[in-house]
Amino acid sequence: MKGIVLAAGKGTRLYPMTKPVCKPLLPVYDKPLIYYPLAILMQAGISEILIIVPPGEVETFTALLGQGEQYGLRIAYAEQPVPRGIADALLIGREFVGEDRVCLVLGDNIFYAPTLGATLKKAAAQEEGATVFGYWVENPRPFGVVEFDEEGKAISIEEKPRYPKSNYIIPGLYFYDHQVMEIAGNLQPSARGELEITDVNREYLNRGKLRVVPLERSFTWLDAGTADSLLVAGQTIKEIQDTTGRYVGCLEELGLYEEWISEEQVHATGRELGMTLYGKYLQCL
Repeated sequence: MKGIVLAAGKGTRLYPMTKPVCKPLLPVYDKPLIYYPLAILMQAGISEILIIVPPGEVETFTALLGQGEQYGLRIAYAEQPVPRGIADALLIGREFVGEDRVCLVLGDNIFYAPTLGATLKKAAAQEEGATVFGYWVENPRPFGVVEFDEEGKAISIEEKPRYPKSNYIIPGLYFYDHQVMEIAGNLQPSARGELEITDVNREYLNRGKLRVVPLERSFTWLDAGTADSLLVAGQTIKEIQDTTGRYVGCLEELGLYEEWISEEQVHATGRELGMTLYGKYLQCL
């Protein structure tokens, strides 16, 4: 399975912060925001990743992440020339994905749970159809709402419904088989001129192949798309790390856990960053 991170948004809701710097490079507590969606893919066991960035930003991301070898990854980059919607990422990544299956994650979404890795690997192991996640919120009206049965089979999807049929929304993490390329290629732009990921999911639903995994209340999902949510995300990450003693979104640690890199590689990076708490953490792994 290949992974795609859509990190091409201009971040206009975060102006003036994002005028000089791309949103996925903003700090969320002690790491750049882009680390967290990359960590999601790594916990799903995915090491070949395409990062889709705004025009002219490939060098900036490469300066931070390189080709990913320090984490045991193979990272490629592509630009999204104009914002054409989330589903456009699948078309941009068509050649990268090839005949493989794909996991798409949004560049401003953060997930955390002690059991997250097992949940993601189970979703990645599905050979057919699509898997999305259901996250319970008190007020689902501003989101895409999914209704599903006790076996996790999707019944309906509604975008920002006035009268939601459930309290479960779909966060920005999607697992698809290769049929998604045919589905995305046949999409028509919505009224706002974008290729909507909801339309992709709805087509899988129509085919009876959309599976919903409800996330337990212990799961944390954060969308760092506004100044308030960015602040909350940073505070939440700090609280989790202070409470557990383990870092969230530490790419070197995840690479070591997946046995893609060695302990010595991690410790070498830790020594390079020895003046920071992050570096000291790596040296203790």
